[in-house]
Amino acid sequence: MAVKTITIDMEAYEILSRFKDGRKSFSQVIKDELGRKRTGRDLKRVIERLRMSDHAVDAIEAQIRARRRSKARAAKL
Repeated sequence: MAVKTITIDMEAYEILSRFKDGRKSFSQVIKDELGRKRTGRDLKRVIERLRMSDHAVDAIEAQIRARRRSKARAAKL
């Protein structure tokens, strides 16, 4: 596999490092976080990492349920 060397500043490195665990390479982190479409599962993972209160999570879930009941939908393009 071909590789490229990039230079990032320390702030960018720290941000990238937060997403890396001992098993992932930086390349895998970049692909996982930037290379695909975001899903509800991704949102759930972020919320869990934020350690939100049960009250905040309940409010988010209530909003999602309300939107599911709404007849308003995005236009299909």
